[in-house]
Amino acid sequence: MDTELKCNRLTCRKSLTDKAVVVRLKRVGSVDCANELFNAARLCPACESPLTEPDDVVVGPSYSQAACVCSLNPSNDYKTSVLSGLTPSTILEICSRAIAFWQYQIHQENCFQSAVVRNLNDKNSQLQKQLDNVVREANGEIALLNNKAVGISERDLEVERRKVRDLQEATREREKEYQKLKV
Repeated sequence: MDTELKCNRLTCRKSLTDKAVVVRLKRVGSVDCANELFNAARLCPACESPLTEPDDVVVGPSYSQAACVCSLNPSNDYKTSVLSGLTPSTILEICSRAIAFWQYQIHQENCFQSAVVRNLNDKNSQLQKQLDNVVREANGEIALLNNKAVGISERDLEVERRKVRDLQEATREREKEYQKLKV
């Protein structure tokens, strides 16, 4: 199962391909994040809780340099020698803990991705509401402008009808005068 390991620090989330810093609670961080957090105090790269126990993290001669850096691509010699001499039950216990570490990392990644999806869905919902409001306001403006246009058209039409009636009336009057003159 090839799964990409990522720094558990939410502000980083960098893919870890070569080296990583592993601390208790099955947390993992990038070397840069660990060095930053170990510089001031020994803090977990993921949750920034204090790492006070001796086995929480193994550090080098100075606290600013993390010596618990794990190679994510160990050599074949390392793979051969690392568990040599250990009893099968110890090796199985180590394997069990390593699998638990990966289960935790996959669970953390799923939780992170779920939170991202929830956040995007919330933003999408907010944007949809904003869009609905803009469309509603635009439709209201269009209806108002249509009503104004219809009102203006009806007023203009009524004015023109009045002019036509007046002209017809004036034409009739002139026609009467013309008929009188003709007679």
